[in-house]
Amino acid sequence: MYLNVAEIESALTSLEGAYPGMAEIVVPPYPTHEGRTTSLLRVGAHAAEAVDGVLVLGGVHAREWVPPDALVSLAADLLEARANGTGLSYGGSSFTAGQIEGLLDTLNLFFFPCVNPDGRAHSQTTVGMWRKNRRPAPAGHTAPSCVGVDLNRNFDFLWDHSAKFAADSGVRTSADPCDPQVYRGPSAGSEPETQNVGWALDAFPRIRWLIDVHSAVPVILHIWGDDQNQSTTPGDNFTNPALDGVRGRPNDGIGEYLTAQNLDILGRLGKRINDAVFAVRSVDYGVEQAYGLYPTSGTSDDYAFSRHIANPGATKVFGFTIECGSSFQPPYSEAEHVIREVSAGLVAFGLGAHEITDGHATRAAGLAGSGRSTAE
Repeated sequence: MYLNVAEIESALTSLEGAYPGMAEIVVPPYPTHEGRTTSLLRVGAHAAEAVDGVLVLGGVHAREWVPPDALVSLAADLLEARANGTGLSYGGSSFTAGQIEGLLDTLNLFFFPCVNPDGRAHSQTTVGMWRKNRRPAPAGHTAPSCVGVDLNRNFDFLWDHSAKFAADSGVRTSADPCDPQVYRGPSAGSEPETQNVGWALDAFPRIRWLIDVHSAVPVILHIWGDDQNQSTTPGDNFTNPALDGVRGRPNDGIGEYLTAQNLDILGRLGKRINDAVFAVRSVDYGVEQAYGLYPTSGTSDDYAFSRHIANPGATKVFGFTIECGSSFQPPYSEAEHVIREVSAGLVAFGLGAHEITDGHATRAAGLAGSGRSTAE
């Protein structure tokens, strides 16, 4: 049986109690529209400020029932394995006791399994395919579809798609509050749920990676989602007003800038996830740029990475989305297989995060010291 909202919170509380020093509940400050608070669980051997972190989101879209269960399950697996000095196996994807110990000694995993508790409760009790949060409908709008905001269109990244994108770009978002799927909200970052994610990134500046777990395609996505990536023209980026109104078209010579180094990091980390997922039961999710699925604005992964460009004082946070499984609410016997895939992928990601991300920095420093060019 899938966990309901209360069971998710209870599970996190139990893990904190069972593994003191290794698990710590953090409660974001913004209650939802229906008055719920929801928790993050930090899993790791060291305090939040002592080592780097990965923020892992689940349940952003209400009808996607598997991701919250997957994150609770993985948190429990890691804590139990570390306490007992054992490894973890998910189908054909295995990790030794030493790897689990090393992972939790060098990283903090911030599990935020149920970002959208109001929406999950509504999906599990009333309208199964409900996607949005439960923001009250605007005055004068009475249709049930006029309730709610798509949280993964509400983040402060090119949120105003009408102004920022070409009219024929096909960007998948809407300014219509009665759109049943992709209403972006009344303003960027208007929703308490998206504010809680932003708060976590602010409160824990050693978070360097964000993974938002969704369903169902399946695929592993990395930034950017607004336009095709390009590594040749730094000025062609989301901060450039000259691109407003033309952004988002394919193959038009305009794209969102990403250094070749960062693009390589994203691709290699995505492959780490995919290889581990595939080893579980031979399901190939594949890795691609988020734009390849369809153009988007206001998504969590783009927002996470864009922050350090918009504000040079912010941490660079590499952004990913895992679209797991092939249906939103599979029978739980199938969900358990998908949970194993997600778990294997996330463990593999954590084990490779520093090696892949910082390996570039180490090589660049060596090149600089030798007098060789490090230009990208």
